Amino acid sequence: MDIGDMSDLRKFVAPEIVFGAGARCLAGRYAKNFGARKVLVVTDPGIIAAGWTGQVTEGFEDEGLDYAVFSDITPNPRAEQVTAGVEIYRIENCHAIVAVGGGSVMDCAKGIGIAGSNRQNVLDFEGVDRVSTPGPPLICIPTTAGTSADVSQFAIITDGRRKIKIAVISKTVVPDVALIDPVTTTSMDAYLTACTGLDALTHAIEAYASNAHSHFTDLHALEAIRLVAANLVPAIADPDNIELRNRMTLGSMYAGLAFSNASLGAVHAMAHSLGGLLDLAHGECNAILLSHVVSFNFDTIPERYGHIGQAMGLDIHDMSPDARKAAILFELNRLRTNAGVNRTLGQIGVSKRDIPELAENAMQDPCMVTNPRVPDRRDIEGIYEKAL
Repeated sequence: MDIGDMSDLRKFVAPEIVFGAGARCLAGRYAKNFGARKVLVVTDPGIIAAGWTGQVTEGFEDEGLDYAVFSDITPNPRAEQVTAGVEIYRIENCHAIVAVGGGSVMDCAKGIGIAGSNRQNVLDFEGVDRVSTPGPPLICIPTTAGTSADVSQFAIITDGRRKIKIAVISKTVVPDVALIDPVTTTSMDAYLTACTGLDALTHAIEAYASNAHSHFTDLHALEAIRLVAANLVPAIADPDNIELRNRMTLGSMYAGLAFSNASLGAVHAMAHSLGGLLDLAHGECNAILLSHVVSFNFDTIPERYGHIGQAMGLDIHDMSPDARKAAILFELNRLRTNAGVNRTLGQIGVSKRDIPELAENAMQDPCMVTNPRVPDRRDIEGIYEKAL
């Protein structure tokens, strides 16, 4: 049967989502419903110290479930940490995975699931749709409002040997359940709130600008932009305000649903390269690069960037195209500055001699494929140079 041109087809994948204060307390019930008798809890020392891991494991005890804890995870999780988690899962004879933490924890948990079920190194799954056997049931409880790993079909893992971050993109790494509880984000300090919030904004902007966008993703991306732009700075100033945390967490979720299905662009490709080579913080790298990439892309899709500017609260309807571009770039930089993310790439450890290798690695990142303007290596080097 000839079904003709399918270029307009789009799919939309998402986990089961429970959103709201107290969602974290449902992990035990969901794990039991999945038939688990013992659960691997993937977390990190900071989350344990904040008390969130203990609150989740209390729920397992209430349901009569046994559990083991794996917490040897750093920012920018490494392939060997995934391998160590797989070994703990196997030795402890677990049946499900619950991730409690930020993006690094959730990405590592995803890697543990698929590496264990396929009996392969997680680096073997680099790319799109390379995972043949799904992992065990995965429940994610995010403690930041930005990475959206709890709703996405992405897992980002560092290959220390090559000094790059690899992207595993597969519906097999979409969590079975996301328990999104704004209360858990109250333990973030101001700078982490800022960087994760700007990461969420970048997700939404790149998803809306992506050449793989759809009506489904546009809806979520624009609402994410509205929520993050309006609430990030107030949330930093009033960190215990649950309503503001709720809006930021909701914005992060919407952004995740958008980018998981539309993919991303040059900002993320370049940030992944920075994180892999120099072990830099992902959210801060995105924040530094965002306005430079928007400037590079703008003239390719000016109307869509105009919609982004309006979602950020700008009155740009009667402006000329050049004035719109200037206003949007100014607002992106104003928001970043007001959030307290003021450093350049040079100030966080990037040197000019790093740029050729950074650009080469960024050009190979799958996120570059959906950037609205096709760059060459020199273009990417130029963006890095401007961000220094």
